Amino acid sequence: MRTLNIREFPPLSYACNEAVNTLCTNLSFAGAEVRKIMITSCHAAEGKSFLSMNIMRMFAKFGKTVVLIDADMRRSMISARYMLDYDSAEEKWGLSHMLAGMVTEEQVLYQTNIAGAYMVPVGREVSNPLPLLNAPRFAQLLDHLAQQVDYVIVDAPPVGLVIDAAQIAKNCDGSLIVVNYNSVRRQELIDVKEQLEQTGCPILGTVLNMVDYDNYLSKKYYYIYSYLYTPYSYLYTLYSGMTFFRHCHNILMTL
Repeated sequence: MRTLNIREFPPLSYACNEAVNTLCTNLSFAGAEVRKIMITSCHAAEGKSFLSMNIMRMFAKFGKTVVLIDADMRRSMISARYMLDYDSAEEKWGLSHMLAGMVTEEQVLYQTNIAGAYMVPVGREVSNPLPLLNAPRFAQLLDHLAQQVDYVIVDAPPVGLVIDAAQIAKNCDGSLIVVNYNSVRRQELIDVKEQLEQTGCPILGTVLNMVDYDNYLSKKYYYIYSYLYTPYSYLYTLYSGMTFFRHCHNILMTL
């Protein structure tokens, strides 16, 4: 298996680490059948790739095996921000190459420098990846990986911008929506919720990011450092134990 070194992966603050820890713990309570999880958002730059990478790292810390698939083939933030070092100067094979039939699954699955964490990088960017995502190879890849590891995390494009995420969701067991505080309108979030529901992919919950902490002192928000989007952000996981799923659906419907 080829290797991939994630050179730029800054440590989380204590509070942010606890928030991601809580998020992954609750995801583990979702049931053994929830193994393929899509991370998406309404808009670009809401923190979905940041969350995807840190979910991968946290699950690996839990002793789980996890594969992160970078499926944002139009504009990957992971490849641009995390300074991925491939093990050779050969072609940097990735998801788009495999879905196009140029290489095999084994050639695009990389062991990262985090024990237990694997990645399928995006490959070359594609202006219209929908035909590739519609091909049987994509569903087969997810199913095959889910048989080999504990979790498959799919970093998808924003639902509110392109149709790609809806196609990805059809092949996943659940989805998380990352929402930037004060940048997403109520109707936009409702539209995203309805679009995902039409795919048959359950919405596991939402993550509210970049909250103005000073205006919400009475609520429990988590301060995080994110070099990706802003020096200071806040991450709030909308969880309440086993009532998490129902709770998040109510929030989405009443925003």
